[in-house]
Amino acid sequence: MNRSPWMDDDLDAFRDLARTFCEKELTPNVERWIEQKEVDRDLWRKAGEVGLLCLSIPEEYGGGGGTFAHEVVLIEEQARAGDSGWGVSLHNGIVAHYVLAYGSEEQKRSWLPKLASGEWVGAIAMTEPGTGSDLQNVKTKAVRDGDEYVLNGAKTFITNGGQADFVIVVAKTDPTKGAEGISLIGVETAREGYRRGRVLDKVGLKAQDTAEMFFDDVRVPVANLLGPQEGQGFIQLMQQLPQERLIIGVSSVVGMELALKVTLQYTKDRQAFGRPVFGFQNTKFTLAEVATEARVCRVFLDDCISKHLRGELDIPTVAMLKWWTSDRAMKVVDDCLQLHGGYGYMNEYPIARMFTDLRVQRIYGGTNEIMKEIIARTL
Repeated sequence: MNRSPWMDDDLDAFRDLARTFCEKELTPNVERWIEQKEVDRDLWRKAGEVGLLCLSIPEEYGGGGGTFAHEVVLIEEQARAGDSGWGVSLHNGIVAHYVLAYGSEEQKRSWLPKLASGEWVGAIAMTEPGTGSDLQNVKTKAVRDGDEYVLNGAKTFITNGGQADFVIVVAKTDPTKGAEGISLIGVETAREGYRRGRVLDKVGLKAQDTAEMFFDDVRVPVANLLGPQEGQGFIQLMQQLPQERLIIGVSSVVGMELALKVTLQYTKDRQAFGRPVFGFQNTKFTLAEVATEARVCRVFLDDCISKHLRGELDIPTVAMLKWWTSDRAMKVVDDCLQLHGGYGYMNEYPIARMFTDLRVQRIYGGTNEIMKEIIARTL
């Protein structure tokens, strides 16, 4: 693979660290984590000790002082290690950044070091049983009572939900105002009235503790509100969602590159009719198409990463990236699975897991239909 233009010597050295950690701590445990539906809680502390948590958060708050490029490298190395269960991209690239962007100085100094050390696992609770992408119609309420909010509601499909110690909750602080009545509130899960629901049984991402959450009269200090005043939540979500969609683009492109790699290996090793499967024209042409799809998507991704590092990535462009790469990734992985024949349908082969793991990329972070709506508004 060509070296991405945003890479530099520092990131090369960091890649070595990330790869070593992932090969040692992730690869040997993948099967066990799939069985238990979550990674080991201790993994988070180990990652904190070697400096892999909150990579792009300033050092003064316990973070790594790096950039989004450091997050990309870790996501790539996690995927190459064969793991899709560790929700570190959400913890690092999304949860911590809501606190950094909107938290008070007191919140940042209190919350970020705990996320950076692995003492806390972070989650963000947007989706509800009745609302998917329609965030302005969430039903969870935060009613003010003196210097506290009383939270009531239910959330579902929450990544890291099974292990979360700290959750950013999307709630209505003023139900009469629609989008302008939404606020984000930091909630420590040790609080009374907080309940974890089921860890959900998904088609893919089997080792990820995606869970339900319930808030039954959970009392939280008003000081846990993110931002200087109520009603900023919807704007905050819209400002941070582009980075989440960029992360989905990264996962999709790495998935394509990995599918190509394992399928090349398989078709060159596997014999059919007295020669390697790669020797057939259909195989060569299919993999030529796959290699082209992966390269084109990588170039688009690299351009978006470079723009994001300069603060120039706009919402429609990242919507294009998210829908296009997640869509093409499913085409690529389907073609690669086909070239494995019956073995491609067996979970012991990486391509089978890639097929089920990548499917959700077209759904979360806003469905691809929502992405097209966003793009169309600018035409």
